[in-house]
Amino acid sequence: MPSSKRQRVSDDDPLARAIAPPLYETPAEREHRLATEQEAKRVSDAIDEELNRQRISEKKGPKAIKILLLGQSESGKSTTLKNFQLMNSPKAFRSERASWRAVIQLNVVQSIHAILDLMSKAHSSAHSPSTSSNHMTRPNTPTKEYPPLNPEHLKLKMRLAPLLQVEAALMKKLLPHGHVQLSRLANPTQSLPLQQEISVNSSTGWKSTFNRLIGRDSCDSENLVDWSDPDDPGVVLNACADDMKRLWADPIVKKLMEVEKMRPEEMAGFFLDALDRVTSPRYIPTDDDVLRARLKTLGVSEHRFTMKTGPLGSPMSHDWRVFDVGGQRSLRAAWVPYFDDMNAIIFLAPISCFDQVLQEDPSVNRLADSFLLWKAIVSNPLLKKTEMILFLNKCDILRAKLASGIRLADYIVSYGSRPNDFESASQYLKKKFAALLREHSPERVYYFHLTSVTDTKATTYILENVQDVLVRDNLKRSALVT
Repeated sequence: MPSSKRQRVSDDDPLARAIAPPLYETPAEREHRLATEQEAKRVSDAIDEELNRQRISEKKGPKAIKILLLGQSESGKSTTLKNFQLMNSPKAFRSERASWRAVIQLNVVQSIHAILDLMSKAHSSAHSPSTSSNHMTRPNTPTKEYPPLNPEHLKLKMRLAPLLQVEAALMKKLLPHGHVQLSRLANPTQSLPLQQEISVNSSTGWKSTFNRLIGRDSCDSENLVDWSDPDDPGVVLNACADDMKRLWADPIVKKLMEVEKMRPEEMAGFFLDALDRVTSPRYIPTDDDVLRARLKTLGVSEHRFTMKTGPLGSPMSHDWRVFDVGGQRSLRAAWVPYFDDMNAIIFLAPISCFDQVLQEDPSVNRLADSFLLWKAIVSNPLLKKTEMILFLNKCDILRAKLASGIRLADYIVSYGSRPNDFESASQYLKKKFAALLREHSPERVYYFHLTSVTDTKATTYILENVQDVLVRDNLKRSALVT
């Protein structure tokens, strides 16, 4: 009786049924099944062996150097990560150019789309009833005076309409199989209609997926793109190139953007000054183009590489792991788990954004938000032994903005009557960040750099210095140097 009961339990066990061989298995099927199982076991054992080898290797040598990139959204974290990759894995970096070509094309189209939306708004405003008679208008809201558009502007807008189909096709092509998320992207002015921005999850491997879609895995630039593809978005971009240049150079359009305080040249993914090049029939992105391309990433991007250290020919090397986590307010809670056992944090503060507000909260000044973030990071007890490296970033944009007459004191009252030039402004902001560190972490040594991380040459020099500092610190922790 007990034996019979055990048999019934076994017959009803779903796991036992799942792993049991088929009831009517032929000898050939049995041989194939056993061979498949043996191969699966071999692969599993090989993976276990490799993981064990890595654990032993990590125990014997210096620990991997881990760097966390922090800062608000669009502060330059992803561009800094690209710079690390370009420095240490240039072949892998350049093998992804086909993917970035599509991203750059999307950046161009969305910049044009934003301007066309502004033209639509101005046209509607000119042909709508007076705002004074509109009961939905808030009291004391100033009326914006848009320069009038002429019939040529409307014709230009119609000729550029095919770009909207290109935009949709690129978004679909870049992110297949549901690996796309759409977020609401504010145009450079808060009052314009909102566009959709694609966001990729860093864990989906979107670049390799896209390269497979276009059938190109070569790192040879000339073989990255199927130039005979009639659906290549570059065909339409090239056909619309003259009209895009005409739109961007039009003085009335420039005036419209001034009224809305719309400055696309300050945004990531700006290529309208390079339309001749990026819309050419056989366009291949340069390294600088890839650094400037804009694609919002969700989740954590991690890049691993091995860096040679010591004199030329030295066998010494270090494993590096660089992490880029999302900077949007809603994603900042995900930072804390990465604070453990980090060698360094590179904190990026975009100091050119003193006259901008957060996309997530228009009541918060972006520079003020960077001050608060820096304060929270340097005062966090989990990070008291972590090296702090501060990048006051987007100095090129700050310099141009101040030179154009935009006054820092109009937005940062404490700046007072100091000169409105780059040298004075950058030194003032450096002292402000340093004062927060001294107040909340007085014993800490930190490293400070004025940066424009889209400047490859200057950023490479800075990152080489950062690497030297962190390698020596890591060796000290491992008791390999004194």
